[in-house]
Amino acid sequence: LDHATAARLYRQGAEQDFANGQFALGMSYLRGMGVPVDQTRAVKLFRQAADQGLALGQLSLGRCYSFGTGVAQDHETAARFYRQAADQGLAAAQYRLGLCCMLGTGVAHDVADAARFIRLA
Repeated sequence: LDHATAARLYRQGAEQDFANGQFALGMSYLRGMGVPVDQTRAVKLFRQAADQGLALGQLSLGRCYSFGTGVAQDHETAARFYRQAADQGLAAAQYRLGLCCMLGTGVAHDVADAARFIRLA
């Protein structure tokens, strides 16, 4: 499939409230694949997926908050979304949360928690 067709199919899923469609369409907007780059729209779609409990949506939303992509940078909110995804066993989120703990970014500095989350990843 070409990117425009993929984005159209993701949109159909997103419009039917499928979390994976929301996440995939969000990635398309974030990267400008088949649609124009629109970070704000990407964040909205990641939030919809995250609200449905999709770990990849939670991780992606956390990254947006970490880096200020499409939203104001907010490390505490980022860590909260990383934790939600990490609690579901998503290794990338466990690693990100471990970094937050190691650096004291958005959470209390805690080397033991950092090591635990990074080992889980």
